[in-house]
Amino acid sequence: MLILGIETSCDDTTAAVVEDGRIIRSNVISSQTSAHEALGGVVPEIAARHHVELIVGVVAAAIEGASVSLRDIDAVAVTSAHGLVGCLAVGVGAAKSISHALGVPLIGIHHIEGHIHANLLDHPQLGFPFICLTVSGGHTLVALVEGHGEYRVLGETVDDAAGEAFDKTARLLGLPFPGGPVIDKLARQGDPRAFNLPRPLIRSASFDFSFSGLKTATKRCVDELENSGGQLPVADLAASVQEAIVDVLVAKTTRAAAAERLDTVAVSGGVGANSRLRERFDQVARRSGLRVLFPSLELCTDNAAMIACAGYHRLRMGYRSTLDLDAKASAPLGAV
Repeated sequence: MLILGIETSCDDTTAAVVEDGRIIRSNVISSQTSAHEALGGVVPEIAARHHVELIVGVVAAAIEGASVSLRDIDAVAVTSAHGLVGCLAVGVGAAKSISHALGVPLIGIHHIEGHIHANLLDHPQLGFPFICLTVSGGHTLVALVEGHGEYRVLGETVDDAAGEAFDKTARLLGLPFPGGPVIDKLARQGDPRAFNLPRPLIRSASFDFSFSGLKTATKRCVDELENSGGQLPVADLAASVQEAIVDVLVAKTTRAAAAERLDTVAVSGGVGANSRLRERFDQVARRSGLRVLFPSLELCTDNAAMIACAGYHRLRMGYRSTLDLDAKASAPLGAV
């Protein structure tokens, strides 16, 4: 069964063809980073406009890359919830058109559900249940995954997401957008213990996350250093911020696994590509016996293969969306 996936929740226009929920026949990603870099972040209206310009060509490239024709597609899966609503609307509109024209099922997918399925593409042996940490520019969430479509959110961000904290910190340090990869690279040259930054909610009994206080503390450090006339130790600040974020992510996720008496953790989302996060989880795995899985770097970032995979399993469960499917900026995981 061939599923065409479409993902336009933020600033990447993506389309993919996945066979039987596990074989990636194509996965096309058109990045808009250069369009937003000069502005220091994603501008929703500009991103939506670029999606309109790119979506037809990206879908065509995915079909061609899969060596199939549109008539071979059995269903269309699309991210319809949790993202920039104008961007989501472009993908949903394209998916509806293709579904109607071909007479094949349409399946709306929650963006985070897609990220959860990225690990199932790269680790088909991953069985249920497991704990999944989804961490990106717009989302930080830890969930118990009991099956396809069966999720229980254990904790989520109460303010800034981890990826957002990386981007805002990078801006404070005068670093380019997107900030996460730049801080990851720069932190390797710095001392993660140079600045004693807070680890918000790390000792809280809940599994919720908060990173706005860390951003404020970093700004205070930067202001004090600049006011004193000293040179800004950018690498040390980057390493210290990264270590604080990683400390919280690892602590909360491992505690969630222990609370649910599970020995498997999957990590997904753009921040899942962070080298220090991977290193720390690897250390935890070796020390405690916890199995920690990451998707490939390509599947960490927003992509349509993960949406097609989730769509395949939703279709097998009997789910169908109608042509009334709406784009929703915010929705609980599992609500689509």
